[in-house]
Amino acid sequence: MAVCYICGRKTVTGHKVSHSNKKAKRTWRPNLQRVKADLNGTVRRIWVCTRCLKAGKVKRAL
Repeated sequence: MAVCYICGRKTVTGHKVSHSNKKAKRTWRPNLQRVKADLNGTVRRIWVCTRCLKAGKVKRAL
């Protein structure tokens, strides 16, 4: 589920670093929204990140 259908953005892992430089694992998840999109004339529900929605890369279905 955690992948954008348009650009492929997905969960990224790394470290949470404290002031004392102590490290703990954490994840960054993309802001995905489930939208009805018009894909080649067919309406499908897809997971799309908000960057793609804001950039207009998705044609929303009514």
